[in-house]
Amino acid sequence: MRHASDNSSSKPVAIWLLIGVGMIMIQVLLGGITRLTESGLSITEWKPITGILPPLNTAQWHAEFDKYKNTDQFRYIHADFTLSDFKFIFFWEWLHRFWARLLGIVFLIGFVYFLLRKKFKQGMIIPLIILFLLGALQGLVGWIMVKSGLVPEKMFVGHFELAAHFIAALVLLCYTFWFALTLLVLKEKQLVNKFLKKFAIIIIGVLVIQLIYGAFMSGLKATTAAPTWPDINGMIIPEQINNLSPWWKNFLENKITIQLLHRSIAYLLIVLVFIWTMKAKGIDSNPLFNKTKWIPLILILMQGVLGILTVITSPYGNNLVWFGLAHQFTAMLFLISMIWMIFLIRNHIKIYPYG
Repeated sequence: MRHASDNSSSKPVAIWLLIGVGMIMIQVLLGGITRLTESGLSITEWKPITGILPPLNTAQWHAEFDKYKNTDQFRYIHADFTLSDFKFIFFWEWLHRFWARLLGIVFLIGFVYFLLRKKFKQGMIIPLIILFLLGALQGLVGWIMVKSGLVPEKMFVGHFELAAHFIAALVLLCYTFWFALTLLVLKEKQLVNKFLKKFAIIIIGVLVIQLIYGAFMSGLKATTAAPTWPDINGMIIPEQINNLSPWWKNFLENKITIQLLHRSIAYLLIVLVFIWTMKAKGIDSNPLFNKTKWIPLILILMQGVLGILTVITSPYGNNLVWFGLAHQFTAMLFLISMIWMIFLIRNHIKIYPYG
């Protein structure tokens, strides 16, 4: 892709992409609300066109409610739901799907507009195709996730499918953000430091594992299994971490083990980001890097505090929902801050010392 400095006309395209970044972040948060309020199975069908409208009269509401009554989630968990209760969970799932459609429309309208105005350079074509494919994949994974909870003896969507849906959304988020940066940031504003670049990539790798376990925490409702800190139900290393057989299932399905791993990886990330920041501290020759190099450390510390608050307040009221959303939002901010750092730092030539 040609750089933004080649032609200032790329800026409107970048702004369009950044609007998409913001909308994707809202979509992920809506997905979090949908999961934490147990709303994901309230709409049992996928209707891309007609599903854009919610029920418009009492008869339509009862028809949707009757479909939901056929799910095991209703039979075994929400059998006492009234129509009013159903409308609440339906709203969040409908809004989540509506926002996804709106996101697609915004991308499509922008694409057609810039295509007609001949704002797309030749080097943008393949990235744009990839962008739309990632968006389509995200929709497909989302429906597969919903279907995983609509089978007998399942009260919620599968946590593996939830994790896949979450990670696919974050891949789309990062790709869109990176695409926008290639159109906005001049090469002259980038820093050359091979060590910091590789270190940041390692942090991203650890973060991906952490995000997957965060999805497992949400999907299995593992937060409330141990609402204490710094211990886990009174123990540093809980006895229950090896309850499942074979042993490897504990890493994928044991709520206590998953929470222990999620906490441990969080501590590791804080240490890694602190070390990375200390290494970056000595570099003061790049103004753009100087202004932003502290952001990942600030965000990871905020993320740690929010994670603790989410755990210890989870049994009370709606704290799990609101602290959980704040935790998820900060995770996205931290992720894109690290993507920003990886983009800003090139590793072609070693100019600055490692220390």
